[in-house]
Amino acid sequence: MTTLAANKQRPYEIGDYNDIPVIASDIIYEGAAVGMVVSTGHARPLTSADRFVGFAIEKADNSAGAAAAINVRVQMRGEIKLSVSGAAITDLKQPVYASDDDTFKFSPVGGVFVGFVKRYISSGVVIVEFDANGFLDPWHAYTVRETISADKTLDAEDTGKLFWVDTDAKIITLPAIATGLDGCVIVNGGSFGAVAVNLSPDVNDMILGPDITGSNNKDLINTKATAKRGDFVTIGGNDADGYAVLAIRGTWAREA
Repeated sequence: MTTLAANKQRPYEIGDYNDIPVIASDIIYEGAAVGMVVSTGHARPLTSADRFVGFAIEKADNSAGAAAAINVRVQMRGEIKLSVSGAAITDLKQPVYASDDDTFKFSPVGGVFVGFVKRYISSGVVIVEFDANGFLDPWHAYTVRETISADKTLDAEDTGKLFWVDTDAKIITLPAIATGLDGCVIVNGGSFGAVAVNLSPDVNDMILGPDITGSNNKDLINTKATAKRGDFVTIGGNDADGYAVLAIRGTWAREA
C-alpha cells in the first residue's frame, strides 16, 4: 500500500446534482422523475422497474443517440412540489411512490419510492422531500406487493407479501394456521377515517398480539374512525393457537 508523499489535487463535485448517461433513443424532459435501469446503469424516464435517481433539471434529448451518448443532469436531493393522488392534509410524512416519470401516489404497489411528504399545499398537491441516495423505502423488505380492493382469502403463497388495502370494510380472511401462511403485512391505504381493515382468522384460530385478548374466530380490526394511511399489522404463523402479531401501528381492536 502506497501513501501520498505530496499534495494531490482531486476533482470534487459540489451540490446535489448528478450527471447520468441516458439510454439509447429516448428523451428525458425537464421535471421528469428519472429512473436508472438496474441492469445497465443508464437513465431514462422512470418506470416501475427502475431505481429512482432524482428529477431532471433540464431536457436530455437522446432520441437519435446511442446509449450513453449524452448525460441527463438530475437533482438528487431536495424538496419538490408534486401532484400526488389522494393527498390530504393528514398525509404528513407519508412515503410517496412514482409509477412513471410524472405519476405519483401513496401506494407502494407498482411504484418506486421517491420521498416523504413534507407539507400539504392543497387537495392532491404536496411538497415532497427526496434524497435518492439517502432515503430508504419504508417497505423495502417487501418486494411482492398487491392491492386489496375486495374481500380476499389468503393462502400459503402469500407469505412475505405486502397488501395495500384501499377500500373500506373488506374482509381479509386468514387460512387455518396449519396451511402454512407464515408472515405478511397488511397496510391501510385509505386517508384518515376512510377505511376499516378487517383481518379474520379461521374459526379455530386466534389472532394473538399486544393487548389483544386471544379468542377463536375473532377479527382484528383497524378502527375506521381513527384509521390513518400507513396503519399496518404484520402477522406470522408461529403459534399453534393461531397467528401472532409481530408488528403493529395504529388503533386495532379485537372483534367484540
